[in-house]
Amino acid sequence: DGGGEPVDLPEKKKSDICTIMYTSGTTGDPKGVMISNESLLINLAGADSVVQSIGEAFDQDDVYLSYLPLAHVFDRMFEEVFISHGSRIGFWRGDVKLLVDDIAALRPTVFCAVPRVLDRIYSGLTTKISAGGILKKTLFNLGYKMKLDSMKKGIKHEKASPFFDKLVFSKVKERLGGKIRIIVSGGAPLAVAVEEFLRVVTCAHVVQGYGLTETCAGSFAAIPNEFSMAGTVGPPVPHIDVRLESVSEMGYDALASIPRGEVCVKGSVLFSGYYKREDLTQEVLTDGWFHTGDVGEWQPNGALKIIDRKKNIFKLSQGEYVAVENLENIYGVLPEIDSIWVYGNSFESFLIAVINPNQQALENWAGQNGVTGSLAELCENAKTKEHFIAELAKAAKEKKLKGFEFVRAVHLDAVPFDMERDLITPTYKKKRPQMLKYYQGAIDALYKSSK
Repeated sequence: DGGGEPVDLPEKKKSDICTIMYTSGTTGDPKGVMISNESLLINLAGADSVVQSIGEAFDQDDVYLSYLPLAHVFDRMFEEVFISHGSRIGFWRGDVKLLVDDIAALRPTVFCAVPRVLDRIYSGLTTKISAGGILKKTLFNLGYKMKLDSMKKGIKHEKASPFFDKLVFSKVKERLGGKIRIIVSGGAPLAVAVEEFLRVVTCAHVVQGYGLTETCAGSFAAIPNEFSMAGTVGPPVPHIDVRLESVSEMGYDALASIPRGEVCVKGSVLFSGYYKREDLTQEVLTDGWFHTGDVGEWQPNGALKIIDRKKNIFKLSQGEYVAVENLENIYGVLPEIDSIWVYGNSFESFLIAVINPNQQALENWAGQNGVTGSLAELCENAKTKEHFIAELAKAAKEKKLKGFEFVRAVHLDAVPFDMERDLITPTYKKKRPQMLKYYQGAIDALYKSSK
């Protein structure tokens, strides 16, 4: 009780810790990331300056859909951007299968997504299109090609094909609530095919961004309507310094004609350290440079492309290196697959995969091929596994993958990779060590039976 006496609030300093943010630790234990007032405010200002520079400034009429956990920096930052503008925020009901319905109900203007969700929207739309009549399909393909060609020539998406926008693509926009103007993807690399498709059909800006909890989210953002930036995370935002550092053991040279190396970030946006883990803080900070653990490649247009992860590369027994995330992006866009984890190690000569099949696609295939049983039974069926291996091989040939990058055996799990089994983080990133532990029995069986 203050006894009615006025009390002076303590002075707030820029360096004070504003929040301790959770980071899920895909390769180790979760950590508390200390973020200062200054770091947070500079990030909010950075996000604003990026959208203002492209003439898409946020204001109080914006509506934002939040479905990522608040304990995740990507969503937290965006919510604070919209709170600072007095915009509205709607929260999803918590079921990923109903997310598109939530979007349609809320009618957001801005949607931040992780690739797994955009992959779902992409598969849903492509399945719907191929199920339509020949006339609808032909019309869609014609409109798609014309608009894509115009956008590749540098014409802005809203002017690339107004006729087909009205006739065809407005229906996709309506499915996403009808008001969407910006879709931001982050948290993991988005496959180029998916980004390209969404850029054409959603009648909205679709851009990838990149950042970590330790850099307080948005450190890079692709510039909308710059089609050459598809498949990249764009240039650095205005308030950070970035450099690449060579990773000689993986053959990445930051001084080569195409510079590749570990992405390092410097600036006042950086975190203030891991809570009660000064030892871990020292491991990732050298002379003020934060080492992200991600490998990037500078593009001629100044954008950065994330091409690898220092820890997500392994060697097969014949000495070939495999960049596993790239393969998962290629295979993961197949409509038959909801999620895929590719695995190999230096004692084996070939790759295997654990797959969450798409239930609808699997049941359709089973019906057409006289394969019966429940979803779990279909996943155990040898014919089903052959079908998946054939589809993966088709995708690998199309993308001209090397022989050792083909998946030779699969285990199908009807239960999606989930947080309950500790297989994924809250933003759907795979926890690879935990995946390996959980599926060890299935992996051993696959290698044994494939020899």
